[in-house]
Amino acid sequence: MSQGRLTPAQLEQLRRLSTCVVASAIETFHVRLPNAGFTNSTVHCMFPDFRPVVGYAATARIRTANPPMEGRSYYFRTEWWDNILRVPAPRIIVVQDLDQPPGLGAFVGEVHANILAALESVALVTNGSVRDVNEVKAMNFQLFAGNMSVSHAYAHVFDFGGTVEVGGLKIKPGDLIHGDRHGVVLIPPEIAAEVPEAAAEIQKRRQYFIGLCRSGDFSLESLRGAMEEQGERNSR
Repeated sequence: MSQGRLTPAQLEQLRRLSTCVVASAIETFHVRLPNAGFTNSTVHCMFPDFRPVVGYAATARIRTANPPMEGRSYYFRTEWWDNILRVPAPRIIVVQDLDQPPGLGAFVGEVHANILAALESVALVTNGSVRDVNEVKAMNFQLFAGNMSVSHAYAHVFDFGGTVEVGGLKIKPGDLIHGDRHGVVLIPPEIAAEVPEAAAEIQKRRQYFIGLCRSGDFSLESLRGAMEEQGERNSR
């Protein structure tokens, strides 16, 4: 799982970028289709004012509507915590709620968020629900979720350590995840170290077009000319 692991400095470079810029930068490498690699609108960022998070995925699947087939405790599958530690830090916990519809009960609230933070996790991504959001926000732990719930109901780990699907996005253990107020995006490992440089070029082009639009000399002709020039550069 540690193959292709980034250095702390490289991870910090990614934290300084928005998911939008990261997604645009990834497109320049043509390693996947532009409509793939990110969560859809069913998953929401709970704390949009937090800075972006970056980490490696540790995965689990849960159910909340019905009691577990074995064990009486909400925390019965404690071996899941050992599995989390197999993934490099910083970690982002990705939990798929298998119920239809998902999110009757919340698997992560104040207590479990503190457990996950103690395991060097920085965020949770789930198609299910979360709770105790004020308390979790105070500890600076980011949440991406489908909804909120007042109760944990019968929330329990069904299995862990495999591929999960959250918000239309398939995620494997060890995948590199970037998330902020816009959502969550997967960064392909083969280009991860190059994304910040590509993002810098994206930001440079953005500022050029924004400056042109705000210029007193703006015209549709100048805008079209700039677009054509940029298109020629991209085709080289």
